[in-house]
Amino acid sequence: MHKRVLALDIGEKRIGIAASDLSGTMSFPVDVLPANEVMSGARSWKRILEDHDPEILVIGLPISLSGEENAQAERITRAAELISRDCGLPFEFVDERLSSVQAKRLMREAGLDEKRARGRIDMVAASLFLQAWIDAQDAKERPGDPDEA
Repeated sequence: MHKRVLALDIGEKRIGIAASDLSGTMSFPVDVLPANEVMSGARSWKRILEDHDPEILVIGLPISLSGEENAQAERITRAAELISRDCGLPFEFVDERLSSVQAKRLMREAGLDEKRARGRIDMVAASLFLQAWIDAQDAKERPGDPDEA
C-alpha cells in the first residue's frame, strides 16, 4: 500500500520540499520555500499541500555520524510538530545524514555552479531521503524471498 507523501528538509531559512508520485513509489523535488512561509501556513505552502494531497509528511532529522541527535535536531523536532499540527497530517522522521552532501554532488554533476544550485539543494536532499523512505516502506511490505534462507 503506497501513500502520497511530502518530504520536508527543514532549514533555519529555507525548507526543501519533495513529493512522491501518484503511485507513491518515486520521489521528485517540488520547491524550496522560506521557512517562515511554511511555519506560518502561507498560501504558497497551502498550495503545495493542495496540489500534492499528502497522507503523511516525512521530515529529515539530522543525526550525527555517531547516531546522536543535536540542538539542530531539537529545533527541527519542534518545527515538525508545529507544521504537522497546523496542516493536520501525521509525520515520520527519517535520517537525513549526508543527503545534502549527496544533493550538492548531484548538482555539481549536473553542471550547476554553487550559486545556482544553492536554492535547489534543499529540495533535492528532501527527494533523496524521501526515496530512501519509500524504498524502506516497500522492503517492509515485500515478503522475504524464499531463496534467501
